Amino acid sequence: MAVSARRRRGAVRTDLEEVFRAAYPRVVAVAARVLGSRHEAEDVAQEVFLSFARTAVPPGEAAGWLSVAAAHTALNHLRTGRRRAARESAVDGGPGVQPDVADAVVTLEERRRVRSALARLPRRQAVALVLRHSGLSYAEVAAALDLSPGSVGTTVRRAETALREELTRHAPPD
Repeated sequence: MAVSARRRRGAVRTDLEEVFRAAYPRVVAVAARVLGSRHEAEDVAQEVFLSFARTAVPPGEAAGWLSVAAAHTALNHLRTGRRRAARESAVDGGPGVQPDVADAVVTLEERRRVRSALARLPRRQAVALVLRHSGLSYAEVAAALDLSPGSVGTTVRRAETALREELTRHAPPD
């Protein structure tokens, strides 16, 4: 069946379940790396697989496509702040007091700062950084972003430098 005919009829990929079972953990891990929340990462994974179901991406390229889509979708969630209020209220209304509240507050603030800085990076750098730090190999990142494997290290190092600069530029006053 032609791709356009499948889209017109709203047909779903015949390999969706197989690809879903194989790729779901990685898609959630990539999104969680960006968002810091497994619950939100699972929401992103749902969006990503719904999009994937309507594509004609070959099964052999599915893992890379899904990883990039997870990073892009998670960054979009982060950038739009659609769920920020829900995350903050969940933290404020969390159960009980932790043994060292000061450490928990500092850790949460640092994570928020890193995510905010990540959202300000150029999209390609942010995605490369997220994919690499989510456990994808250089070859997998290269395939997912259509880069040469030799340029992945340079791209990731530049992204790390840009992230440090963003963190420094937006550091809270002492």
